[in-house]
Amino acid sequence: MFTGIVQETGEVVEVAEHGTNRDLVVRAAMAPQLRVDQSVAHNGVCLTVVAVPPAGGLSAGCFRVTAVEETLQRSNLGLLRAGSVVNLERSMRLGDPVDGHLVQGHVDTQVRCLGVEERGGSWWFTFTLPAQVELLVEKGSICLNGVSLTIATLGADSFGVAVIPYTFDHTTFRTMRPGDAVNVEFDVLGKYVARMLATRTPTP
Repeated sequence: MFTGIVQETGEVVEVAEHGTNRDLVVRAAMAPQLRVDQSVAHNGVCLTVVAVPPAGGLSAGCFRVTAVEETLQRSNLGLLRAGSVVNLERSMRLGDPVDGHLVQGHVDTQVRCLGVEERGGSWWFTFTLPAQVELLVEKGSICLNGVSLTIATLGADSFGVAVIPYTFDHTTFRTMRPGDAVNVEFDVLGKYVARMLATRTPTP
């Protein structure tokens, strides 16, 4: 589990295809504290650390993760190249404060950024509506590229979020442009409620 509070950004330094899987080597300040089998969210996608230096010829300050085909199709990790920057968050520990909201690291879908606007020091981002629009609630939580945010507006064909300067400066939102694909994880409580309502047998 994660909280949607990005701890740092990392740089993809190597991408390698293995069948339908993709290995990513990421350089990050957190790398020396990681060990094999730990979970790290990359743009909101929970991936398992499979190698740390000196295994596999990895340089100091780097680690390797593997993304499977389903993950690559559902998220924007398939678009990453050497030089790409990703949002990183280590998994939470029991007892840690939940400063964002409960995030599983299981991306549901992608949306496209429609617009980026600076508003008196903060930033406003607009996105296309996902097919699962019933899971969006104005003033509800949403995770975009691993960042816990609040849906500020919900329209007929788009939704918007406000991003404070700190989040803008310390995440990939600083490089986001209209047309970019963005990972979405809906609020897990909303998903369970929607599932129960959809499968509930009507009372005769």
